[in-house]
Amino acid sequence: MTPIVWVGDSKDDVRSFPDDARRNAGFQLSNVQHGKEPNDWKPMSSIGPGVREIRIRELSGAFRVVYVLRFRHAIYVLHAFQKKTQKTRTSDIELARERLRSIPR
Repeated sequence: MTPIVWVGDSKDDVRSFPDDARRNAGFQLSNVQHGKEPNDWKPMSSIGPGVREIRIRELSGAFRVVYVLRFRHAIYVLHAFQKKTQKTRTSDIELARERLRSIPR
């Protein structure tokens, strides 16, 4: 099983999700840890190569978990947030980019 490394306050961000979204995020990250694809995801090349966004849609809203898998050694969760508009906010993209740059290569 691939370990998860939480970058910045991303773990606290996921913990702040409503129960349904938090459980779904945990389930999707567990899938990734076991070499499976999340149910709903898309590449986030605007943040960096290999970065993916898990898309979670629940009654409580739309939520995103941005992560990158590095050399199969670890899953780095860069950012997690509630999405309130169609387009991802520039501040969320910039924060994920900054955290990506902080990961040892």
